[in-house]
This record gives sequence, C-alpha cells and structure tokens, in this order.
Amino acid sequence: MSITAYRQSMKDTSAPRELERRVFQQVTLQLEAAGRGEDRQARIHAVSRNRILWNTLVADLGEEGNLLPVELRANLISLGLWVDRYSGQALQSDRPLAPLVDVNRAIIQGLADRRPD
Repeated sequence: MSITAYRQSMKDTSAPRELERRVFQQVTLQLEAAGRGEDRQARIHAVSRNRILWNTLVADLGEEGNLLPVELRANLISLGLWVDRYSGQALQSDRPLAPLVDVNRAIIQGLADRRPD
C-alpha cells in the first residue's frame, strides 16, 4: 500500500493516531504469538509484517509535510532503523522477539497517551 493510500484510508476510517495504535497492536500480538511458538512461518510473517509497518512509518516520518517535531521524527526514524536491523538478526539467528514487542508496546502507549488529532 502506498503512503498516499495509507493516509487516505486513515482519514476514511478513524483518527490517524487511533488507527496507528490499532495497527501496532495487531502486529505486536502477532509478534508475541510468534515469539512463544515453534512455527517458523508464523515467525517470518510476524517479523516481516512488523518490518513493513516500521518501514512505512519511517517513510512517512521522512516526508516534508510531517507535522511531528523534528527531534521526535529523528528519534523514531533511528528506532525504525534499529527495528529493521534487529528483525534481520532475529530471522537469521532466532534471536528473541521480545525486544521488538517492547518497542512496539512503548509506541502503543505513546499513541494512547497523546492528545487526539
């Protein structure tokens, strides 16, 4: 899905922050389940979906029209790059998925704590 289509679907369905929170929750639940199980395909799918989510977020944060403060954008982009690196390592060496879950949970909490748009 392109960033433009993603933004339009956010406008059509609910407040952007709430939609982002729900997507992070869904992906995080998949990561948690994959981290507990032995199903290699479920692990690959969950980590890949998380990577896509973060790559989409990083691309949006890099857009000129993004309204978040510059320092916050930079921190989130840096975090997204870490998620991408760790995800590759987690798939290659079966590292635990808990650090990815922890990062996502922090983002979910941040999205829940902030004022609505």
